[in-house]
Amino acid sequence: MGLLNDKVVMVTGGARGQGRAHAVASAREGADVVVLDIAAQIASVPYPLATTDDLDRTVKELEALDRRAVAVQADVRSDDDMQRAVATALAEFGRVDALIANHGVWGGGLLWELSEQQWDEMIGVNLTGVWKAAKAVVPHMIELGSGSIVVTASVNGLEPGASYGHYAASKHGVIGLAKSLALDLAPHGVRCNIVAPGVIETPMVVNPAALDTFNGGPGGTIETLQVAGSHYHALKGARALPPGSVADAAVWLNSDLATWVTGVVVPVDAGHMLLTGFNHAPVA
Repeated sequence: MGLLNDKVVMVTGGARGQGRAHAVASAREGADVVVLDIAAQIASVPYPLATTDDLDRTVKELEALDRRAVAVQADVRSDDDMQRAVATALAEFGRVDALIANHGVWGGGLLWELSEQQWDEMIGVNLTGVWKAAKAVVPHMIELGSGSIVVTASVNGLEPGASYGHYAASKHGVIGLAKSLALDLAPHGVRCNIVAPGVIETPMVVNPAALDTFNGGPGGTIETLQVAGSHYHALKGARALPPGSVADAAVWLNSDLATWVTGVVVPVDAGHMLLTGFNHAPVA
């Protein structure tokens, strides 16, 4: 039997990358899936975001697993969009058992040089969007008397990020938000947990801006990312990790195997947080 048989899982940011992996892993374990994505560009994001074609492809992959799936184009920054997404899920499937708040964007820049737009869009998507996604689905879960929320943070929610402090701030905030949700929802039988990925090979990382960051300067490539990943992670053979590694952790957290687990952060980082690190560019 699948770990998520007879459950309905909603995945934000589900058109590609980690989101698609979450949707596919949930379907593989027996769930029907509602996939949300903005499927449009955000001005301050330095790489192309997913498209409606990506969203359609995710649905086709889920249907190929003989699961029911529905796509909703929605912006997590919009209360109306998130309420519409939950209403669609209830109309199609009658319930929502789990939310994977996976959506997120990345960008670089020194904190004192960021524009208000860069800051506001980062915090709006990565932090406020998680709150709005949870806000939309929680009343239904409370009515059910059960439910599971898994929020995607990052190891940068547990440590600072050089030259992308607004991203790190958003992910620190996500962890605080999710732990507080876990505490508030516990009396209602609803759980909330956090996954904290290391470097995952998705379009958020495999783009010129991010590749140059991991390279320490211009000229970053997939090959230099793999080299950087070997230094970033501790486990043998770990480079940039596959999206499915995070999705498998979320499957467990959403399943009955984690019935008594709430408010925890699960790093999926091949041991990155064990490392003491070193200064790549000491200043005399």
